[in-house]
Amino acid sequence: MTSVGRTTCVVVGGGPAGMVLGLLMGRAGVEVTVLERHADFLRDFRGDTVHASTLTLLDELGLGDRFAAIPQRRLQRAQLQLDGGTAQVMDLSRLPGAHQHIALVPQWDFLDLLAAAAHDEPTFTLRRNADVTGLIRERGRIAGVCYLDRTDHTEHQLGASLTVACDGRGSTVRTAAGLVPRSFGVPIDVWWFRMPRRPDDPEGGVGRVSTGQLAGMLDRGEYWQCVYLIAKGADTALRAAGIEAFRASITALIPWMADRVAALASFDEVKLLDVRLDRLRRWHADGLLLIGDAAHAMSPVGGVGINLAVADAVAAARLLAPALRRDGTVAISMLRRVQRRRWWPTAVIQGGQRLAHRALFGRRDALPDAAGPPRPASATSTFTHPLPVPLRVMARFPALQTIPARLIAIGPLPEHAPEWARRPPGPRTPHR
Repeated sequence: MTSVGRTTCVVVGGGPAGMVLGLLMGRAGVEVTVLERHADFLRDFRGDTVHASTLTLLDELGLGDRFAAIPQRRLQRAQLQLDGGTAQVMDLSRLPGAHQHIALVPQWDFLDLLAAAAHDEPTFTLRRNADVTGLIRERGRIAGVCYLDRTDHTEHQLGASLTVACDGRGSTVRTAAGLVPRSFGVPIDVWWFRMPRRPDDPEGGVGRVSTGQLAGMLDRGEYWQCVYLIAKGADTALRAAGIEAFRASITALIPWMADRVAALASFDEVKLLDVRLDRLRRWHADGLLLIGDAAHAMSPVGGVGINLAVADAVAAARLLAPALRRDGTVAISMLRRVQRRRWWPTAVIQGGQRLAHRALFGRRDALPDAAGPPRPASATSTFTHPLPVPLRVMARFPALQTIPARLIAIGPLPEHAPEWARRPPGPRTPHR
């Protein structure tokens, strides 16, 4: 095993939380190394939503103009299509601040932006193709990581005063540390796929709910990024029914997409997300902190997982970087402070997701399951029943649509960049 020395802080995982934390630690003057197991940031069907709270953070970091230069689609409103009609349920145009929208941008572009900004800091290092395999322990504390260089298959050790796990819901670091999250059962899995978008289609976010089927679509300009909800564990049985059965279900559920379902040539184009909802009771050990999905896996309901993880990273940097810069170490009491800060917004959001699961998916027949192929919505039921009272109230009083907009786009406890990490904004590049 080849030792590659030491760093003050090692961040495991180059996703949004890891790259934001690496950037902030670098701006604090802390020697920080981010280990990313892949050669690049290209991922398929990862979350691509950058919410208003994160857009504000980018402005504070002086990166707003660079982000605005990335080709993107902006979501300002969302509607829900029920059998009883269509109702607008979210309006971000009423939000406070400079950003009344959610940006839809490929995650690799977002991560490349963060990496480029971090590389401007002399104490920042990004190691790609670094697959973390275990932890270093010294006198009962975590003292760094072991990793495999995937380019030449050599094994290395990297000592660190602080190890931060940002390696997702299947966290290798969490397993190596012996930490087991509390799991909240979820009744759903998700199929992701793309469908062509026509100029006369609805704009923004669209949800479609009918008996036995639920789908959501995000307007990406030339295509729809679609989700279709199935019963937990039903993927194999539903795929066995064939792509034609799935096309028929989409046609019945979303009639205005009937002219393009043939674009789904096979189930190779339909990706499965195994939905989890869990949370660690303790997000830390001596020398170790876990944030983002490594500490709390989120349901896709609301699409808030990335932005919650980014907020974790900002809070961790603000609370820990001054001590790391001053003494090169952090006490375990400081790690507890990070968890106390971020626990309650996480619990609030997960509580809301659990309520949504029960309300929307509580019945056994609420979703396609292993009993057979996806069930088409009734052709005679479309738009024949009155809208539920809450949706009619929101339609009558549009200001109420700000409530879900604020919860999703800003969240219960947005985090702001510490003063030492801020940079003057450059001239904003017009949105393309």
